Amino acid sequence: MTEGPVTGPAGPRPGPEARGSRSGSDGSDVAPASEAAREPRKPVSEADRAPAPADHSPAASTAGDEDLLARTKVSQMWIGIIVFAIILILLLIFVLENTKKVPVTYFGFTGSLPLAVAMLLSAVAGILLTAIAGTLRILQLRKRVRKASAAE
Repeated sequence: MTEGPVTGPAGPRPGPEARGSRSGSDGSDVAPASEAAREPRKPVSEADRAPAPADHSPAASTAGDEDLLARTKVSQMWIGIIVFAIILILLLIFVLENTKKVPVTYFGFTGSLPLAVAMLLSAVAGILLTAIAGTLRILQLRKRVRKASAAE
């Protein structure tokens, strides 16, 4: 047997004099490597090999560990712009496919418009009526809350 360091596939290893009884950082004896190698190892399951799931709860995040994929106002704006652009493209296709003129009568006024324009005007009118009704309801509820908070 050789004395001193032995070189193996993993690099230099200490010789037999250094492999005897070793002591840990707290002064306790650490079992030699040969004794540790004789102890039976427990089998490693797939669950032990899988990485631990990341905890994305607000309590788990620290100042230096922020979620890099969190939604921001800019990203939400881009999503809105993309959705709006898709809707406009679909609307343009609708207008281009429905160019046939149709007669329109409204409160005694008669005229002819392309079918798509007539349908879009009726949709815009419906949206405006819904917005007006919603705004009136919001104002009514705000007034009720102000009265309730003033009474307290």
